[in-house]
Amino acid sequence: MLYIWGMLQDQITQYTEEINAFSTNNAAELEQFRIRFLGTKGIIKDIFDEFKAVSPEEKRTLGKVLNQFKQLAEAKYQTLNETISASQDTAESNQLDLTLPGEGFELGTRHPLAIVRREIIEIFNKLGFSVAEGPEIEDDWHNFSALNFPEEHPARDMQDTFFIKKGGEKGDIALRTHTSSVQVRMMEAGQPPFRALMPGRVYRNEAISARAHCFFHQVEGLYVDEKVSFADLKQTLFYFVQELYGEGTKVRFRPSYFPFTEPSAEMDISCSICKGAGCQMCKGSGWVEILGCGMVDPNVLENCGIDSKKYSGFAFGMGIERIANLKFEIKDLRLFSENDVRFLKQYQSATI
Repeated sequence: MLYIWGMLQDQITQYTEEINAFSTNNAAELEQFRIRFLGTKGIIKDIFDEFKAVSPEEKRTLGKVLNQFKQLAEAKYQTLNETISASQDTAESNQLDLTLPGEGFELGTRHPLAIVRREIIEIFNKLGFSVAEGPEIEDDWHNFSALNFPEEHPARDMQDTFFIKKGGEKGDIALRTHTSSVQVRMMEAGQPPFRALMPGRVYRNEAISARAHCFFHQVEGLYVDEKVSFADLKQTLFYFVQELYGEGTKVRFRPSYFPFTEPSAEMDISCSICKGAGCQMCKGSGWVEILGCGMVDPNVLENCGIDSKKYSGFAFGMGIERIANLKFEIKDLRLFSENDVRFLKQYQSATI
């Protein structure tokens, strides 16, 4: 028994020196080290098999030595394995294959509503109209009262409103139902002449469908000066239609009612899709309504501090979605706000 104990001690001492001296940065050499010492048929397994023949008294001393020897081999393998793995990761991260194709950058495009909005603005810019903007959250005065919507007036029922606050110092606070509120702010802040467009988003409490939405976009126009007539309004809008839809587009005006204009009219154009023959878009009539217009009511001018006996003016308003529907033959308003990339990509080549 003493012979076996002494022989094992000599082996452990010899192998301990070998383990301490071993070093490599080669994964294959490290694997050979693992197999030789820690494998199922390795040196440590053989020593533990011989350890079974040692006497119980000697096992207490030799067992501790054997465990320390095994832990030394495992620690050496673990340390070298981590070092080699780290160096391989660094080398791989520094490798750059210059033959790989580059990753392309996909260019964005303007939204179809933005395309139409810009085109409308450019057409009216030729006539001297500038662009004015205002807040989307409005008080009752700018959104209703100044525009000839008195309290309890039935005309207020024409527009279903999203109210934010009822009552208070400035009256009801709501999301604006039209960009006419910007016209009021412009007229309050200065004196004629005014010639401007008011593009922007508006909100109405309506059920969402293919033909209606709870928010949409408008472009309104205002021209106030001395001796402005309905003839000026008609010629301005006729020019706009010819520029937007092409020469030969027919125009007609139908009497209508708006609280802030008098007289008022709705303007139709010959359907650009069926050329007046009748289709689903124009409901078989050959005509499509695109905007409302009229002469600014004298009460509105007076509410804004403008002398209605000296000045007159006209105003008009159109939905950008309606214009885009006709221009691009889009039948569902919901497509404009769903941000479906497949839909938006169709307008990458659209020019303005």
